[in-house]
This record gives sequence, C-alpha cells and structure tokens, in this order.
Amino acid sequence: MRIQDQITQELQNAFQPLHLEVEDESHTHNVPDDNQSHFRVTLVSERFVGKPLIARHRAVNDMLKQQDIMSRIHALALHTMTPEEWFAKGGRAPESPPCLGGGKP
Repeated sequence: MRIQDQITQELQNAFQPLHLEVEDESHTHNVPDDNQSHFRVTLVSERFVGKPLIARHRAVNDMLKQQDIMSRIHALALHTMTPEEWFAKGGRAPESPPCLGGGKP
C-alpha cells in the first residue's frame, strides 16, 4: 500500500474528518522518481474545536508515529482546521511553497 493511502486511511479512522486531502508532493522535490517522502495534508475535523494549532499538529503526528508512518517520510505539511475555520477560508488551504532544494539527481 502506498504511504499516501496509509496516511489517508489512518486519518479517516482517527479524526472522522469533514474534509481530508492527502497529497504526495514528492515529485516537486529533489528526490528520486517514485519516492514517497513529502506530503501535504488538509484535515478538517470537529475534533479540533477548542484546540490550539500545536495540539492539532501533535495529535496528527502522534497518531502517524503510532502507525510507524512518520519514520518513513521526510516532510509533512499540515493544515488542520475546524469546520468553521474551513468554511471561513472558503474551503481552501494554502498551497505549498516551491521546493528550493535544486534539481533532481
């Protein structure tokens, strides 16, 4: 199973999100082809209501560590929101900045 699919499955189970996007951005970085190392997650869940951003990120990171996913990836960009925050942003999360790591080997 691809890491992207594992992340999606585990986040679905743990957070019952209103909205979930897991994007493999590895191809935009200086890594070999078909490398699964850089991911961008947009996660909208009622479970984040009343929690500061750091607590949301820790909850996601801790859950992925328990499933031994964090040890297999290099970067994880998290956009964690409550439904109210998601709708206030028009149902959009910020785009990832371009990779400045140079060309592919």
